Amino acid sequence: MARIRLDIPADFNFTTRIPVRITDLNYGGHVGNDTILTLIHEARMQFLQQAGYSELDLAGAALIMGDVAIEFKHEMFYGDHLEVSVAAGDFSRVGFDLYYKLEKVTGDRRVLIAQAKTGMVCFNYQLRKVVAIPSGVPEKLALLQATTSHQPPTFN
Repeated sequence: MARIRLDIPADFNFTTRIPVRITDLNYGGHVGNDTILTLIHEARMQFLQQAGYSELDLAGAALIMGDVAIEFKHEMFYGDHLEVSVAAGDFSRVGFDLYYKLEKVTGDRRVLIAQAKTGMVCFNYQLRKVVAIPSGVPEKLALLQATTSHQPPTFN
C-alpha cells in the first residue's frame, strides 16, 4: 500500500498550544482522525490572526482549502497537551501551502502525533472565483518571527 509522505519544513515560524477536549475523542477512546483536521484548522486561524489576517480577509482576498494531506503517527488522549506548529511556503500566483507539525508535550518530552499540509487558494466569495494572492501577503506570512508563540486562553 502506498503511503502519503509529506516533506515538512525543518523550521516553523508559529506555535500554539491546544488542549485535547473530551469531545475530540472517538469510540476508540483516542483523538479521532477527523479531529486532527479540526485542530489544524484552529491552528491555521491563530496563525493567520497573528499575521493580522483571517480566512475571510487575507488583505482583501478570502481563503479556501484546495487540498489536505495528513500523516498520522501516534495516538492522543483526553488531557494531553498539543503543540501545533505552522509554516507557510510554496507560494504561487493564487495560493500557498501551510504545513503543520502536531506534537504531544509531556514535561520535556515531545512525541510527533501528526504532520499535515493544506493547500490554500485565494478566493473571492462574491465573484465565486479564484483570485491572485494580495501583494505583501507571502512576505508577511513567511517572515513571522521565528519565536512567535500563541497560547489561547485556558478554561478551568
